[in-house]
Amino acid sequence: MKPRVSLQDSTLRNGNFSLRIVPVRNEDAGLYEAQVKYKTEIHSCHVELGVITVTLSPPGPVIENELLLMSCNSSHPASLVEVCWFHNKHPGLTSRTFCSLSSTLSILYPAMSDAGSWRCQLRYSDKEIISATFNLKILGFDGPTNPVVYAAAGSAAH
Repeated sequence: MKPRVSLQDSTLRNGNFSLRIVPVRNEDAGLYEAQVKYKTEIHSCHVELGVITVTLSPPGPVIENELLLMSCNSSHPASLVEVCWFHNKHPGLTSRTFCSLSSTLSILYPAMSDAGSWRCQLRYSDKEIISATFNLKILGFDGPTNPVVYAAAGSAAH
């Protein structure tokens, strides 16, 4: 997993044996074991890493008025019960919420108003709730609704 994995050497003396993985990939999901040997003692702990992904289809820049599919998936082993999508155009204000059994959200004609923070929340049969946030950027025109611009003769128009 090198060079994505590191130990924070400066914190080892203080008892912090944290493992840092950047960026996390789907294949990183699973059980991790840490062992610390000090003199004759061996201490170990187990940590399970779950991974959640948000993907766009088609991949690449999202273009205004072209079909967009956003999918949210997790490595959690239980059965998926419900997926909710929350759109926060402005932080703190939830403008729209969509819930369904499907992990894919379809936006038929994405507009500039669809840009911003989207959070998918996955609810599983074992009562586990997992969520991820994705910042959606849309390429388009976010100008006046009336595309007529007047300029004085002899001046520049932008």
